[in-house]
Amino acid sequence: MKYILLVGDGMADYPIPELGEKTPLEVANIPNLNYLAQNGVVGEIKTVPDGMPPGSDVAILSVLGYNPEKYYPGRAPIEAASMGIELKEDEIAFRCNLVTIEDEILKDYSAGHISTSEAKQIIEFLNEKLGSEQVKFYPGVSYRHLMVLKEDARWKMQNVRLTCTPPHDITGKPYDSYLPTGEGAEVIRELMFASQGFLENHPVNQNRLKENKNPANMVWLWGQGKPSKMPTLEQKFGLRGAVIAAVDLVRGLGKYAGLEIIDVPGATGYLDTNFIGKAEYALAALKNKDFVFVHVEAPDEAGHNGDLQAKIKAIEDFDSKVVGTIINGLPGIKDEVRICALCDHPTPISLKTHSADNVPFILYGHKIEPDEILEYNEHSAKNTLINFQEGHTLINYFIMG
Repeated sequence: MKYILLVGDGMADYPIPELGEKTPLEVANIPNLNYLAQNGVVGEIKTVPDGMPPGSDVAILSVLGYNPEKYYPGRAPIEAASMGIELKEDEIAFRCNLVTIEDEILKDYSAGHISTSEAKQIIEFLNEKLGSEQVKFYPGVSYRHLMVLKEDARWKMQNVRLTCTPPHDITGKPYDSYLPTGEGAEVIRELMFASQGFLENHPVNQNRLKENKNPANMVWLWGQGKPSKMPTLEQKFGLRGAVIAAVDLVRGLGKYAGLEIIDVPGATGYLDTNFIGKAEYALAALKNKDFVFVHVEAPDEAGHNGDLQAKIKAIEDFDSKVVGTIINGLPGIKDEVRICALCDHPTPISLKTHSADNVPFILYGHKIEPDEILEYNEHSAKNTLINFQEGHTLINYFIMG
């Protein structure tokens, strides 16, 4: 048996007035997802346990079959795993966004989706200026980077529980009200403010301003944590697998789960990603893997930007270029495959950030008898009898059921 897990990040949404109180999933042209729905079963899943942050880290941990209340280490340690950074006992990792600050407002959580090459220059520059035996900055992809902090007299490891706010939650708001709080937070604040002084006149930012692009004029630190140990999918189910994703967070989760990370040329984690390439590499991986997890970030980014038309297009690209390519590439082994397609969490246009609402999923393939639901969307899933309130149990049904 072969198993394919397809995640369109943040596809789910709320009814939108200008769409006639329908969601982007309901109005998007998604014949391939609907084909899976018509020939499989549609259900609902709660991916975010009550009281936990509704991010992709928590939600995808659930989707991969791990109870976040037991295994969630924080966002940054997951990304550290993807980047090959081995955290020591006296170290804690922070997610380090490059953001745009203007007139005391957090204007842009991604510094205009700065390119990876530009960002690398900035992060390496910051490491020269602010790095030390206690502080290290590591470049990642686009605006997403890491900082690792080593324990010293000013910083003790119990401060891992300080409160930090994701920058994509406060776009357009005065950032001062959302700075890190808790014992030891002054260390993190100092680093954030110090970055402003170094980045304001950096050549990359001067060029971006000339091109009317948002500058990366501050780092925002959040998502802190230490690594967690959990069983791999091979240990749990005997499956050898791979993960295809552009963002370090998802790649890191895949690594925690024991999946091989497959790089796809042109995979950007944004609206311009290589959708078809991801599907083609997934089909190739199935030749020697039992399980392939394909993640597409584009709908989530459109949701964060509050861009309705971009979100609809991202959903349609996911359907035609990822789901469609995979369906068309399966004829020879169709009877030996199961597909699970879903989103990890909603990223509503009206909120521009994640919500913890239930999301719809599809199961299709070997020995899965179709139900009477003919479309894949939030509304149709409300009519299902299949509802996983403990999201981490879905994978057992997918693989073993």
